[in-house]
Amino acid sequence: MENSPIKLLVVDDDPITCKRLEAYFMAEGYVVFLAHNGQEMWKVLNQQDIAVLLLDVGLPGKDGLELARELRARDDVLGIILVSGRDDDVDKIVGLESGADDYVTKPFNARELLARVKIVLRGARRQAHRHVHQGVSFGRWKFDINHRRLSDQQGQQEVLTRGELEVLAALATHAGEVLSRERLMQNVSHRSWDPSDRTIDVLISRLRDKLEEDPKKPRLIVTVRSEGYVLMNEVSAT
Repeated sequence: MENSPIKLLVVDDDPITCKRLEAYFMAEGYVVFLAHNGQEMWKVLNQQDIAVLLLDVGLPGKDGLELARELRARDDVLGIILVSGRDDDVDKIVGLESGADDYVTKPFNARELLARVKIVLRGARRQAHRHVHQGVSFGRWKFDINHRRLSDQQGQQEVLTRGELEVLAALATHAGEVLSRERLMQNVSHRSWDPSDRTIDVLISRLRDKLEEDPKKPRLIVTVRSEGYVLMNEVSAT
């Protein structure tokens, strides 16, 4: 139902954080459910139609990263925001690679977190209503954006992580157009790029390893110095 309250699930082993977020999001009109570990999380998900999940990385037992991978393997539309006390680039990259839509560090501002939830919700709605025909081909590759599949001319599939998928989808949608790191970062994590953040460069490097005949001399995804990256080959709908 379009006007039904949005259901949010907070998964955190800290009861104070849970209650704080529950009170804030309930005041904003959300229906909030709480879980303190992975087992409780799955129980709620099996009973409720959750739209966005706020998932603490440092959970007991299975951590948030492992749970995010399991969640994304089951559901492409569920909004997943990882919450962590670690703020270095490697942790952010690993978090996004796990399948999360965004990565927020503690301590966080509740209003900022609300804004990120709304952005993730908009993205989930776009994906849920995406036109069925979302396939493109370039070079020797065929890319099915909807089903997250990349295959070569022989039909052999190449597995893409979520971060790689989002970057490649942006490049393929705007083939021939130079996309800045900031613009690509917005596709991956819904936030602005920081000059010291190497997330996009790492994802581009991984994509080149999978797509290029010679990753050291890329011909598909080319670097435009001081501007960003561009998918050079002509892209056609499939």
